[in-house]
Amino acid sequence: MKNKELAALFHRLGDALDIKGEQTFKVLAYRKAARILEDLTDDVETLVRDKKLETLEGIGHGIAQKIEEFVATGRMAKYEEAVAGLPPGLLDLLDIPGLGAKTVSLAYKELRVGGLNDLKRAIADGSLAGLRGMGDKKAENIRKGIELFEQGHARISIYEASIISEAVIAYLKKAPGIGRIDAAGSLRRMKETVGDIDILAEGKNGAVLIDYFVRIPGLKRILAQGGTKGSILVAVGSMERQVDLRIVGRSEYGAALQYFTGSKEHSVKLRGLAKDAGLKISEYGVFRGAKRIAGSDEEGVYGALGLPWIPPELREDRGEIECARQGRLPCLVEAADLRGDLHCHTRASDGHMLLEDVAELARARGYAYLAVCDHSRSAAYAGGLTIERLKEQGKEIDALNRRWKGFRILKGSEVDILGDGRLDFPDAVLQKLDFVVASIHSGFRKNVTARMLKALANPFVDTIGHPSGRLLSGREGYDVDLEKVIEAAAAQGKALELNSHFDRLDLSDLYLRKAKEAGVLISIGTDTHAADGPAMIRFGLGIARRGWLEKADILNTRTAAGLARWRKTRAR
Repeated sequence: MKNKELAALFHRLGDALDIKGEQTFKVLAYRKAARILEDLTDDVETLVRDKKLETLEGIGHGIAQKIEEFVATGRMAKYEEAVAGLPPGLLDLLDIPGLGAKTVSLAYKELRVGGLNDLKRAIADGSLAGLRGMGDKKAENIRKGIELFEQGHARISIYEASIISEAVIAYLKKAPGIGRIDAAGSLRRMKETVGDIDILAEGKNGAVLIDYFVRIPGLKRILAQGGTKGSILVAVGSMERQVDLRIVGRSEYGAALQYFTGSKEHSVKLRGLAKDAGLKISEYGVFRGAKRIAGSDEEGVYGALGLPWIPPELREDRGEIECARQGRLPCLVEAADLRGDLHCHTRASDGHMLLEDVAELARARGYAYLAVCDHSRSAAYAGGLTIERLKEQGKEIDALNRRWKGFRILKGSEVDILGDGRLDFPDAVLQKLDFVVASIHSGFRKNVTARMLKALANPFVDTIGHPSGRLLSGREGYDVDLEKVIEAAAAQGKALELNSHFDRLDLSDLYLRKAKEAGVLISIGTDTHAADGPAMIRFGLGIARRGWLEKADILNTRTAAGLARWRKTRAR
C-alpha cells in the first residue's frame, strides 16, 4: 500500500508542477517515478531499509531522497511546496477524461476554477467554451468526461478493492480469537467495481476484534466502533476508502455470509422461496418457527431451501435460482482449468519486461504456453514492431523454446485493425504466427463494427482484443454493435477476448453470456505489460464466472496442441 501511496503522490507532484508551468523534463521525471512505483513488485519500504532504491532503473538520487523522506516522516517537502497556493480540488480535475494540465491551468487563471463545482459552473455559463483554444465541442467533451468521472468515482476498481480487503484480512487473521473470515458484498461476487468493502469474520468476543480492527496501520478515521461492527477509512494513495467489518458467531456465519454477499435481488428471491416453504431466512440463519435449522455454513442455508450451493458470481437473479432448482447450474471455469495466457506484451513494444522474464512468470503459474502479442507497426506510440523486428522476436522465441520442456511461447501479435478494416500486417506475415489478436486502438467512432467484421473474416485472425474498448476508469468505449460482432465470430469460428486487466474486463459479463449462447469461444488474456500483469487473470476469471462460462467455453483451457488443432480446423 505504501508503493501505491507514493506513486499517487508523485503523480500529483507532477500534476501540480505542470499546472504551475514547470519545465517539462521535471514533470516527466516525477511521472516516471510514479509509474516505476506502480509497477514495483518489491516493498518500497524494504528497498529504503536495504538502501537499494537507486538500483531501480529511473530512480535517481533526488527521487530516492524524496521517497526516503516520505517513508521516514510520512511527508514530502517538495510535494507540499508544489501544491502550496493551489485550491484543494484543482488537482482532482486532472482525473477527468479529456482534461489536461494546460486547460486546468488556464481555467484556474482566467476563470478562477478551483474545483469540480467551479468547472461545472464554467461549462454551464459558457465561459469555459470561451477560453482561447477551447470552443463548444471541447467544453461538451469535458462535460461528458465529468459524467464518467463521477460514475467511476462512486465505486472503486475490483483491483483496488482486492488489495485493500486482502491487506485488512491478513491483518485481522492475527487477531486473538478470530475464526473464519471472508470478503463479502460485490467484491465476493467479483463485480467490476465495488462500493464499500465488506468483511465478515467469526469470533466470540466482537468488541475485542473490533478494537483490534480500528487500530490497523494506515487508518485515517474511525467511522463507527461497536460490539459487533466497525467502520473505518483507510488511506490508499490520495484517496480514502471505507471498510466495514462485522463479527458473528459460528452458528450464524454461513447465513451472514450469504446475506452480506448479496445481491439484494438474489436474496429477495431466496426469501420468497423460504416463505413458500414455511421458513424464514435472515442473516442469523434459516428458521422453522423459532428453531434455527441452518446457518453455520452457506451450503446448509441453500440446502434448507432445497437448493445446491450457488457460486457467489452467479448471485444476481439472472436465472441462477431457477437453474439451481432444476439441477442445471453451470460448472464454472476454475483457475486450474487454464493452460495459458493468450495476450501479453514485452519490452519489445510497450511492456516493461524482457521476453524471458514474462515467460518465466507464466511458467511459475504452471502454464503450458504464453502468447506474446506485442503491438504491430502502426502503433508507433506503443513501440509497435516492424515486420523485421517481429521476425527477430520470433528467433528469440525459438531459442527460448528450445530450452524448456512442457512450456512453449507462442509467436503472436496484437495487430491493429486500421481505419478501413485492413490489418496492420499482411497475410503472409500473419499466417506464420501462432496466435493473432486483432484490436482497434484508434478511430473509436469510425465504422468500428464494419472494421471488426472485416478483421474477423481474415482467416489468420484468432480473436478480437478488448472488443468494446471501454475503460472502467473513464472511457465509454467504441461505437460498436457487439451483438453483430458476436454473430460474426460465431459464423467465422473465431474467438472474442476477455481482457483481464482490471480497468478493461472486456467483454463484460453480460456480453460473455451472449457469446456463450451463440457458441463463441472466449480467449482470456491478461494484456500483461508489467510484473503484476499475470496476476490479473483472477479478475478475468471472476468476470468469466459471472458470465456463466464453463471450461469448454474458454479457448485457453485447451492444450497447446488442442489450440493448434482449433486454429487448423475452424471455419475458414
